Amino acid sequence: MRKVVISGMGILSPFGRGLSCNWQGLLKAEPCISRVTSFDISDYNSQIAAQIPLDSENTSSEGAFNPSSVLSEKEQRRVDEFVLFGVCAAQDALKDSGWNPTEISEKVRTGVILATGIGGIKNIYETAKILNEKGPRRVSPFFVPGNVPNMAAGHFAVISGLMGPCTASAAACASAAYAISEAARMIILDETDVMVAGGTESAVTPLSFAGFSSARALSTHYNENPMEASRPWDKGRDGFVLGEGAGALVLEEMEHAKKRGAKIYAELSGFGASSDGYHITSPDPDGTGASFAIKAALNKAKLNPDDIGYVNAHATSTIAGDIAELKAISKVFGEKPDYLSISSTKSMTGHLLGAAAAIEAIYSIMALNNNVVPPTANLHDVDEEAKGFDLVPITPKDKPLKHVLTNSFGFGGTNAALIFSKV
Repeated sequence: MRKVVISGMGILSPFGRGLSCNWQGLLKAEPCISRVTSFDISDYNSQIAAQIPLDSENTSSEGAFNPSSVLSEKEQRRVDEFVLFGVCAAQDALKDSGWNPTEISEKVRTGVILATGIGGIKNIYETAKILNEKGPRRVSPFFVPGNVPNMAAGHFAVISGLMGPCTASAAACASAAYAISEAARMIILDETDVMVAGGTESAVTPLSFAGFSSARALSTHYNENPMEASRPWDKGRDGFVLGEGAGALVLEEMEHAKKRGAKIYAELSGFGASSDGYHITSPDPDGTGASFAIKAALNKAKLNPDDIGYVNAHATSTIAGDIAELKAISKVFGEKPDYLSISSTKSMTGHLLGAAAAIEAIYSIMALNNNVVPPTANLHDVDEEAKGFDLVPITPKDKPLKHVLTNSFGFGGTNAALIFSKV
């Protein structure tokens, strides 16, 4: 059977743009969370977010993001920010891979799947105001093509000249994991040789904050201490912190990658998906549905539970979700397994919704390559139900790793799990 490896990675997160600044940020365990300044947040219960560090003056400071380095100002005005972020991550991933298809036969075997949980919500909100205040003739002709969910993939394919499958996946906060899984299937089924896959999100908007606040999903107790707000499994957790950014991976058929001498970060050895069949927004409290996704990934990888050394958890810092995930893990790996390290990098980046699984896949691969488990920040007072698990509080942990797992769950009860292995 055709095997799938990772030959390139690109990331734009609250830590910044690039693999190096993201890995160093994780090791420092310093959350990238601050007060929202892009709009008046004073009337909202939650007033903080994990935002992209901008470098609009092009000072080239490490990790800072200059949008004009990706799209011209004219192009930026025609698309929502989720497109900009996705194109940035995808471009960096393809460049990192060294794959530069020039023949049509190569281009048609290279595809793109860039997921999003919400799509162009920022631009939709702004355009709705224009419609209400100025009338329909003032709505941009680029409104629809600049905001539909597949446009991050489409825009990148146009820029890169790629001619293989080009689409998006939408599975709420598991969207990017589904994108990566579908890209792998296309390669395994010999439909493509190379896929650029991941997720992108730009949802730090008044409308998003209003909606998530009404659902009581966001952290509200740490507006004066933003860096302490995202605290998975800690007794003081009170909701997730909204984040923004994008991540993309180049998935490639193993022999294709070896033949061209590509560097190989890891093999995508397993992937699985399931549904809770329980509730639209609340997780199954005993973790049964999520455990099925993990078991499916292990089965696909032909691995035993004790082969996994690290789990990059979905844990978002919500009361119910964090514990439900640990129960799912226990159903697969045994009650509080001492061989398994678990951490939540959302404690530092916040929750990137549809892009979360992509950046967390990258973080998992970095952990695998460096034999270091990134920590869970702000974990000072462990919830009673979480005690006994190795949750890697505050400080990174050196640990030999051969296989790592990353979990992603979303509204609608959707679950996805990915396993990456050393080659």
